Amino acid sequence: MDIISPQNTRVKEWAQLLEKKYRDRQQRYLVEGIHLVQEALKADAGIEVIAYSLDHGIPPELAEAGAGKVSMEWVGVSEAVIAKCTDTKSPQPVFAVIGKQRSSWEALIEQNNSLVVVLDGVQDPGNVGTIIRTADAAGASGVIVGPGCADIYNPKTLRSTMGSVFHLPVVEGDLTELLPKAKEKGIRLAGTSLQAARICYEYDFRGPTWLLFGSEASGLSAAVQAELDDALIIPMRGGAESLNVGMAASILLYEALRQREFAGR
Repeated sequence: MDIISPQNTRVKEWAQLLEKKYRDRQQRYLVEGIHLVQEALKADAGIEVIAYSLDHGIPPELAEAGAGKVSMEWVGVSEAVIAKCTDTKSPQPVFAVIGKQRSSWEALIEQNNSLVVVLDGVQDPGNVGTIIRTADAAGASGVIVGPGCADIYNPKTLRSTMGSVFHLPVVEGDLTELLPKAKEKGIRLAGTSLQAARICYEYDFRGPTWLLFGSEASGLSAAVQAELDDALIIPMRGGAESLNVGMAASILLYEALRQREFAGR
């Protein structure tokens, strides 16, 4: 049934998902735009509702990707409803309500020769999303998001992933619990430090390796720093004092990809 009024009870519940406390309470989240909804459809990400603009109709790409999926609902809505349920100034004519699907960091520990990104207090949603996207592009096994990081399901985080959040495991975890368990399995924990003596291009990323990245302001927390096996430095020849955490993650991930896939060719 079409929904016109932004005061509709369902619309109010959907709009609440723009806030983390309601995402946690409802165990659902929103994605906005044709591309993200299409990626969620392709990944069978647990879409409950696709709300589309009555003025524009169902986008053909989504109609094709959603063909035969009977577990979700299509709802035509007004532009006022779309505006209420999205956080962009010029919202796209479609959004989806998706149920959270639980993934386990234990599976990443058990994976052979894993390459995992671990985030510790990375607070900017754009940085978290960019790192998830880069991890996907570089063929990483997954991303673990620790306490103090931007919410995975923040609309800005999701937009920054460009759909990569649906391509690899992205899980939340207590780093003080899981990092020691990873080390027990023989996984090396490496991270960047301006005080490190070892250049990242001299490091061997070919074995099971987890890459740890800390907050934009202060780096890794003391508790996580204590678990680090190898501190690496990214050489800088210009006048910059440091790199954005997303850029640092990109450099290490692609060096790992180079060593694992292209070394010796």
